[in-house]
Formats: sequence, C-alpha cells, structure tokens
Amino acid sequence: MMILTGAPALSAFRRDKLSAQLHAATGIEIELDAHFLHFADIDGALSEQQHEVLAQLLTYGPRRETTALEGGEQFIVVPRPGTISPWSSKATDIAHNCGLANVLRLERGVCYKVCAAQPLSAAQHSTIAGLLHDRMVETVLASPEQAEQLFSRQKPAMLNTVDILGGGAQALQLANVELGLALADDEISYLTASFEGLGRNPSDVELMMFAQANSEHCRHKIFNASWSIDGEQQPHSLFDMIRNTYNLGGENVLSAYSDNAAVIEGSVAGRFYPNPDNQVFGYSEEPIDLLMKVETHNHPTAIAPFAGAGTGAGGEIRDEGAVGRGSKPKVGLAGFTVSNLRIPGFEQPWEYDYGKPERIVSALDIMIEGPVGAAAFNNEFGRPNICGYMRSFEIDFDGERRGYHKPIMLAGGYGNIRREHIDKPPFEPGATLIVLGGPAMLIGLGGGAASSMTTGQSSAELDFASVQRQNPEIERRCQEVIDQCWQLGEHNPIAFIHDVGAGGLSNALPELVKDGGTGGRFELRRVPNAEPGMAPVEIWCNEAQERYVLAVQPNDVERFAALCERERAPFAVVGEAVEERHITVSDEHFNNAPVDLPMSVLFGKPPKMHREASALKLPGDGFSTTQIALEDAVGKVLRHPTVASKQYLITIGDRTVTGMVARDQMVGRWQVPVADCAVTTVSYQGYAGEAMAMGERTPLALLDGPASGRMAIGESLTNIAATYIGELSAIKLSANWMSAASHPGEGEKLYRTVEAVGMQLCPALGITIPVGKDSMSMSTGWRDSEQDKQVTSPLSLVITAFAPVKDVRHTITPALETDVDSALLLIDLGAGRNRLGGSILAQTYGKMGDTVPDLDSPEQFKGFFAVTQKLLAEQKLLAYHDRSDGGLMATLCEMAFAGHCGISVDLAELGSDRLAALFAEELGAVVQVAANDLDSVAQTYRDAGLTAVVLGSVNSDDSVELTVSGAPFYSRPRAELQQLWSETSYRIAAMRDNSVCAEQEFAALAKQDPGLSVNLNFDPDEDIAAPYIATGVRPAMAILREQGVNSQNEMAAAFDRAGFAATDIHMSDLLSGRRQLSEFQGLVACGGFSYGDVLGAGEGWAKTVLFNSLLRDQFAAYFERAETFALGVCNGCQMLSNLQSLIPTADYWPRFKTNLSEQFEARFSLVRIERSASVLLSGMEGSHLPIAISHGEGRVEFAEHSHAAALQQSNAIALRYIDNQLNVASHYPANPNGSPEGITGLCSGDGRVTLMMPHPERVFRTVQNSWAPAQWGEAGGWLRLFANARRFVS
Repeated sequence: MMILTGAPALSAFRRDKLSAQLHAATGIEIELDAHFLHFADIDGALSEQQHEVLAQLLTYGPRRETTALEGGEQFIVVPRPGTISPWSSKATDIAHNCGLANVLRLERGVCYKVCAAQPLSAAQHSTIAGLLHDRMVETVLASPEQAEQLFSRQKPAMLNTVDILGGGAQALQLANVELGLALADDEISYLTASFEGLGRNPSDVELMMFAQANSEHCRHKIFNASWSIDGEQQPHSLFDMIRNTYNLGGENVLSAYSDNAAVIEGSVAGRFYPNPDNQVFGYSEEPIDLLMKVETHNHPTAIAPFAGAGTGAGGEIRDEGAVGRGSKPKVGLAGFTVSNLRIPGFEQPWEYDYGKPERIVSALDIMIEGPVGAAAFNNEFGRPNICGYMRSFEIDFDGERRGYHKPIMLAGGYGNIRREHIDKPPFEPGATLIVLGGPAMLIGLGGGAASSMTTGQSSAELDFASVQRQNPEIERRCQEVIDQCWQLGEHNPIAFIHDVGAGGLSNALPELVKDGGTGGRFELRRVPNAEPGMAPVEIWCNEAQERYVLAVQPNDVERFAALCERERAPFAVVGEAVEERHITVSDEHFNNAPVDLPMSVLFGKPPKMHREASALKLPGDGFSTTQIALEDAVGKVLRHPTVASKQYLITIGDRTVTGMVARDQMVGRWQVPVADCAVTTVSYQGYAGEAMAMGERTPLALLDGPASGRMAIGESLTNIAATYIGELSAIKLSANWMSAASHPGEGEKLYRTVEAVGMQLCPALGITIPVGKDSMSMSTGWRDSEQDKQVTSPLSLVITAFAPVKDVRHTITPALETDVDSALLLIDLGAGRNRLGGSILAQTYGKMGDTVPDLDSPEQFKGFFAVTQKLLAEQKLLAYHDRSDGGLMATLCEMAFAGHCGISVDLAELGSDRLAALFAEELGAVVQVAANDLDSVAQTYRDAGLTAVVLGSVNSDDSVELTVSGAPFYSRPRAELQQLWSETSYRIAAMRDNSVCAEQEFAALAKQDPGLSVNLNFDPDEDIAAPYIATGVRPAMAILREQGVNSQNEMAAAFDRAGFAATDIHMSDLLSGRRQLSEFQGLVACGGFSYGDVLGAGEGWAKTVLFNSLLRDQFAAYFERAETFALGVCNGCQMLSNLQSLIPTADYWPRFKTNLSEQFEARFSLVRIERSASVLLSGMEGSHLPIAISHGEGRVEFAEHSHAAALQQSNAIALRYIDNQLNVASHYPANPNGSPEGITGLCSGDGRVTLMMPHPERVFRTVQNSWAPAQWGEAGGWLRLFANARRFVS
C-alpha cells in the first residue's frame, strides 16, 4: 500500500465550525487541522513516470491555507472496511483510464490533528472520534498504516444454518432476534413446518431472504389484512378500498399496482434521443406516457440522514427506471416530516426537549443533513428536484407525546415510458439473468425488516447494519444503458427488469423469475463483490445500492454487453431462468447451495393477517383565539418551520437539468420559493407537459383521521390547479400511508381514513389512486434513565397528484402583478367555517383545538376545479395561491413576497373572529384578477356554488395592511414580514453552509431590490440561423460526455434547434477508436458530474485526456483546426479549463473550485455578456439576462493575481454575474460562488473556445425560464448563442 498526502481537507470556516463543535462537546479548547490521505493498492512497483502521473492525479481541489499544529493526536477517518467508497470506485476508474492499470484501487481518508488545551480523557477521545466520522459508513484509525485493512483480502466466510430439526421453532425464534428478521409468530410456525417438510435445516441465507421478501415493507401485510373493528368484521381490506378508486375510475391508467410505478396516458410529442445506429439526436413523434412513484425511506433517515435520504432518492429513481421493460426517470420530489427543530439560539416557545434515543439523530440534524443527501443524489444523477414539502410537528396530546422522532422521508417523482414497453410479458426458461450496477458490499443488511420495526425496537448494531450508502454516478451509468435499450424500440434487449432495493438480490432475483413465470438457478460467486470475505448471507442479502436485475434473451446478451461497455456500466451474468419453480443459489467456492428452495415456500401463503382494532375518540383541548394578540400570532406562524421559507431546502437542488422544467419552486423576478406545483414540458417542441403537486395535513388526524385524509387530497388538488390540466379526472394520486398501526386507536383510524378516501371521496371526485406505499411502524420507543418514553406519529397520509398538462404556458404562480389594476379574490371552500383544529396557529400555542377543517362537499370542490381551469384557459387569472398551512395570512404574505409588493386587504366579510379568518387552514385559494374581469370571475365561481370574497388589492406602500370595514387593523412592512418568514431558513443555512453567505442573503431581504431584469441588444425572435438551416446542411456537432455527465440531452436539443447534427459522443467512443474528433466541426463538453467530481470537478475528466497520448493528440489536433469551435458548460467548463495547455491562446485561464458557500448552488442568476472575442456570444455583448446556475464548484481561482487583468486586457472575459442593480456582483447570492469580479465565462484569444459555468442550454426556450419577460415568444434569449455557432461554421 502506498500512502500519499493530499491537500487540506477543510476550509477555514469549516475548520472553525468543527473546532467549536468539539469544544462544545468536550468542554476543552481545541485547535484542529485536517488534510487528505490517499491510499493506493498497487500490483507491483510503479515506474517513475507512473508515480508522477499518480501524484498529479491526486493533486486537486482549491488552494487552502494550511496550519502547522505542533503535537496533538491523530484521528484517521477512512471508509468502513469491507466497503468501497464512491470516491474510490471513480478515482480508480480515472487512474485506469490514465494508463495506471497496476493501481488496483485508490481510497481516500482524512487525517485530523487535534490539539487540546489539556490531555484528553478516554471519554473525550471517544466523543471527538464520534464527531469526526459517520459511524454508518466510516471508521477511525490511530495511524495511516492501519488503512492497510481497507485492501485486505479475507477468505470467504462459511454458510451458517439454523437447527430447526433439532431445536424446532425455539431455534428459529432465537435466530429471529439475532439476525433481526422481524418474523411474526405465524411466520415462524410456517417456516418451521416448511423446513421440517423438506427434511432439512434452513440456511441463514434462506431465512434472511424469506424475511425480506415477506417483510411488512415488501408484502404490505397490514394493507392486505382482513379487519374487525370493535368486534365487527369489515367488508374490505385496506388495499381493496384503494383499488376501488381504480375499479370505478381507472380511465387512462395503463398500469397500476403491478410494477415499480404506475403509468398513465401522456401526450403525443417528439421524443428526443440519439439514433441507435449513428448516435445523431432527433425527434420521434410518439405517445410519451407518464409514470409516477413516491417512496419512503424513514428508518434509515432517522439513523443516518445524509445516506438515508440519499439512498431513498436513489432507490426511488431506480423504481422509475425499471418500469415495464425499461423507462426513464424525469423529475423528482422530496418531503420531510420531523419533530421540533429546536434550532440553537432560535428555540421557539412551543418547542421543548423531550429527548430521543441515542441511536437516532435529532430533527434538526435530519433537516440539516437529510435534504443535502437527497439533493446530492438527484443532482449527480441528473434529475431536477422541483417539488416537496416540510413539516415539523411535536406536541403533548391526550397524555402522550405525538410527533416524528421516526421521520417521514419521502422521495418520488415522475418519468416517461414507451407505450410498447409498459407490459412485462413472461420470459422463457433459458433467459440470461443479469445484475447491472455496482458490487455487493456489507451495507444495508436487513433493511426491509428493519424498516418494518418500531424505531428503537431492534439493536443498535442491526440499525446501523441496515443503513446504505450512495453512489449516484454509477446509477447514472446504469440508466444510460437502460435508455439505450428502450431507444431500440422493438429490438430492446431487456425482457424483464427489476430494481434492487429492500433485501438486495435475495429479493430482486427471486421476484424477477417469479414475475417472469420461471424459476432461477444462480451462482453466488458470479455476483460482483467488493469484499470476498463476506459470508453467503451477506453477499446475497446486502442492500448495496445502484443495482438492477434483468432478464435478457441469450441472443441479445452481446448487444446488451456492448451498451454496458460503452457506458462503463458494470454488469455480470449471474444465472439463468429454469422451468421448475425453484430457486437454487450454488456456491462454487464451498461446493454447496446456500439456497435450494421451492418458490412455493418463499412466496407461499403463511396465514393471512387479521387485524383487530378499536375506535378511540380523543377529545380536543379547547383552543381559543380570545387572548391572542395578532402581532404575536403573525410572528409565531411565519416562523413555524412548516410555514416558513423553504429556501434552504430548494437552492441545494438542481432544478433545471433536462431543460424541460417549466415551473420550479422559485417564482417571479425575486425568485421566492412559493410555487404551488411543479410543471415540465413533455418535449423540447410544443407546450404539452406534466405536473405534480403535494398535499398533507397530518396533525389533523389526532382529532379526525378521515378529515385529515380528505384534506391531504384537497390540498394536493388545490396546488395542482395552478396549471392547465382541464379535467379533474385526468389527475391521478399517489397515496403514502404512515401509521403506528398497533398503537391504541390508530388501527381503526387508519381503516376509517382509507375508507373515506377510497370508498367515498375519490369516487365522488372521479379520481384514481393507482400507486402508493405504506409504512406501518411510525413510533419511537426508548428508555431514558428509569423512564420509558415513546413518541408516536399521527396517522399520516401524504398525497402526490400527477397529471398531463395541456399547455404549460397557462401555469400561473403566487407572484402578484403590480403593473395592472387588479383585485384579490378569496375562493373559500370552507364557506366561512374558519375551523382552527390542528392549525399551525394552535400548535404554536401548544394546543390542537377541537374541530378541524374538511373537504365538506366534493361537488363544490369539482366546481372550484372546473372554474379555475376554465379561467386559466381564458387567461383571466394573474396570480394564484392555495390556502393551507398558516391560513389566509400565510397565503397573502407569500403572494406579497413573491410580487415584492404590498397588499391592502379588508377582513369585514370574513367573520367576526378575525384571527380565525386569518389563520384557519380551510381549503381554498386567493386569485389576482384584473379589475375589469373581477365581476365576471367572481360570478363564475359563485355560479358554481362557491364562496368568493373580494379581499382588496395590491398597494404602492410595500406593506401588508389589514383593515376591517376600512378601519386599520394591522400593518407591517412587507420586507419585515419576509425576514420573519425567512429567518428559519437562514438559521439552518448558517449552521450548514458558510455563515457569511447565509448572512448576506438574509440581509439582502431588507434592501431595495428591483428584481431580475432583461436588456438585450438583439431581437431573440430573429432566427439568424434560419438561412443556414434552409440549405439542408447540418454540420456535425460532438455532444461530448464522460461517465457521470448528465446534461447532454438538453445541450443536443439546443444545437439541434440551431441546425446542427448533434451527435452523442462518449469518451469511450474516442478511446476505442469508434469515433474521432476529426469528424466534427463543433464540440461541446457537457455539464454534470464526470466521475462524480472526484479528483476535482472536471479535473479527472481532463486528466484522462492529458495523461492518455491517444486522446491528448486528438484533442490538440481538434483545437488547432481553424474552422472548429468548442463550448464547455459547467462540468465541461471545468474540464476544458484544465486542457488549456492544448488550446491555443488560453494561457491565463483559471480553474473552477468549490463555491464560497461550500454548498451546491442552484439559482436563476443575472449575468452580463461582456465584450469579448467569443464567436458564440458575437452580437450579444452588453446584454444582460438571467441564466440557470447549477454547480458546487464554480468559483474562479487564478494561478496568479495578474492573470485576471491579462484576461481582461485580451477581451477573454465573456460573462459576469451582476446583481439586480446591474452592478458586478460581489455578494451572495447574486454572485452564487464567490468568483472574483463576478467572472463566470471566458473565451480563448481567438474566440473559438468559450467556457461558462451557467447553463444556456437549459433556457434556450422561454418556457424553460423560471421567469421571463411577458413579451418573449418561443425563443429565449440564450438561443442566440447556439445560432451564432451555426453562423460561425457556415
């Protein structure tokens, strides 16, 4: 093993934060330093040249100040032995692509040097070690040399059996506890009888496989159970009642309840992808059907939030990619429900510390780390996360603590699938069975069973073993293979596909053959395995992520293998389908069979569950507004995390990748996070689209379960009503049910709520629920000193609504318009009842209230939806926002924030209880209507039987003014209220990210801000490429990507629009000689995460060129050709900046390093196009307009200070960030990465090579822009860049 010291691992502010954290935990003043250590497992000695290449590969990242600490103790943090970190797999790939074949594996650790003011006790040492590493995926060593164990090659562990023949059911009961199987008594009896019948003892592999396949997580036993309530047999199972919605209204549903996701009819449009024969992108006019799925990952997120939420997102993405015979994920959502946050120094009056088990993290830790984990996976995979929710709830109610110590972590989204690939027909015996994706590792063992238990019920060791880790870049590679399979149409080599999730291969491969109508014979040692020392149960049952299992017919295997090799996606043939319904897993190393089981035993019929439940009506607690001051109520409600700004959850996630996002969370010229729904276009042509929106009102369930269910559906529908869908029946719902089903009263409440939704409300609305998920162990129990404690969640239904959209241009937002005479109109579906039960207002005073809001009249609701859709089609609504958490006051404030304006509202017609009118969370919406349309719009709603109240209008005072019959009632500056609303987000961001950046963004809310603007010195509607396109000549354009790049489709679409033959070129095509750069006149290096940004963003990609003579010569020759041009965007910008030695007149280019915030930044930022030599920006100089920003490493870092001036003098600076006052941006977030002088785009001296961190390809159409001037047509301002390219090559 070689040990190579790396760069400093922590920035100054990270180092200071960590030192303060260690001081707080130990009570000792501590100085800290940290640097990377690299460990190389070498086969033989490296030559001097190889050693130099390796040293250069491991020199990366930003320049940071180093500290020279004397003395102190070392803590060496490395990945957990037995695992391969994502960093390792990708760094090793880079080394191999640079010719270092004898570097078997690279791994990275961090050496922390801790200097304490006094000697550390053993307890303090342990505390520090605990804070320096993630115990789920890392370990702490005393010296670097101990890292040798990372590369140890242990002998395979042997198979174990359980002596049922000798010990009977008692032996199995003991194994149930030791292995964490979570088997019920009837299952233990069933297995005992089954193996006694087989005349042999079961292996631990067979028992773990059975436990995962039959866990509550996988089998949904409670939803399929029969029920008795108060002694009376009930006529339906829970699932029967959900299926009732499909039986009565399953129109346009193409697949339900039988696959990884549901599928509904979409729109006919041009699907854009490369031709499988020549890799030239083009459009295929076809039905683009819509698939939908929402999953939970609650238990792992409670244990390890980053990994738990990240693998939750990754697992749901795999679900979307493994529908039918292969499909494509498109956009995502994430949701979190947690207990009280208790932000240090910002604790709220209703929050007090009830405690928690040691093995789970706090609600605040979940909200700091979990969203970053989910965002990181989506970002790196290349799926925009454009929808979500967050709720914080914890309260004493009826003598119990109710809340979410076991959190809800929701991951979901939608994608697309070809109509011909929706069905999964059975395959024939003899089919080849394949594992696609990463290797087996000792992580996530028993996760399906663990998630089915009450948190705290299993041992800490089993909890930790069930947590996974993520590697989104390899999942992206797998998805590229799946995409190229479905793009082959009728020649798709995938006969059947499943994702690998709970239970690992032990669940996925048996399900694959069961669903395919065969049995299976497998060889354990063919499973790709990163840790040969694992026991058979660990190889077969681990939940290592980013894997799929497939059936491929033998004559298609060669084609499939070629696709995998092109994408560098690992795969292995592990077995074959057999006619006998039997699962055999042989082990050639030990010459035995860890699994030899009839499928009738594995998927047999243990006794069906029957549930006994009793009704338990809990009284309310008499909440009243009589003693509450409005000023106090407004402050508390706007600060409540459920109501407050979610900015900290949103800007960390890429919202523009794919180039198909028409509506993300951030709205208007001031980019305020208040959108009601998420909307995408179906294609890069036309305006048909898809939408999703969420709804959940879980606290209401403590008082009225069925009402909480109806309100969740109602909220999802009032949210999605902001886009043009047309018919209510076009909407389909995903229902995610969370419950502590065995808690007193909760079983009956669950049954009655499912009944209210499935048998009553959805049939009345004509809506189907074709997909969903349940989690039935939503309780956390532990012992605190001598006291047993428990926190139990309310029954929790989270609804996600999905629908095709007729025209995405008719989507409206809460942003009020100020340049038209208008009025605000409340559409009150509560009809003046103003029920406060379960409201945020009540919660902030430690109460729940009595009577909750409800969806009282399905007919009225249908009228509301129909009228709103009609008005959208007629473009009669200027702004729209639903009423939900925080009530009417929150709705109005958020509309004012988004419009950056004041409002004047009169409460006279809203009832005598003003606070109830302002804070009741009844269903409804506020719409802004032009004054000359007010009467007709109001009457149209009233004609549908709805209550429509004229509230007031926008004012010019920039204040929120409330009156009663004209008399002043309340008035505060809009900016002051917006800071109240934003402070929760600011506080969390300041703890998580660089606090200087968070402070600058928060302070900017109080300053004058004219918002985003556009000033172009060209006409975006003028198509300067048209004459060249008319010639019929389409110049060859290389859309260049490396593994992990995720933005090639939108880039190809932009160049295709400009008249190029955009061609998909993978770096493996160049390495293999399949393609040459000499074929192309244009080259663009696309954005994404090449090699997962390992060895520096874009640096690893560049070094595979620089240290490979074949590629180096090819790129150098391309850049020398005078007729060529090149563009590098985001990751491609970083990559090309590292090739400056090959590019003429690129001498002073900087590198692009970690953002100043040290966070991924996804923004819609204002830039100015400078006067430069760039051929792509010709004629655009002096213009300013917004552009999509999505990167974690975009800060310009010059080798020398003089280089910036040299670039300026040579007209090589092409783009700068500017603030909304049009000055060069020096503060965050107008300058989102801290680049000096706002620099974000460069060009070569001859103008043929242009680099930029922003993404013009994601906003070349107006509908792709989060905000655009009303006068823009189809073409966005950035289309001119691509048209300039076509003119250049003419």
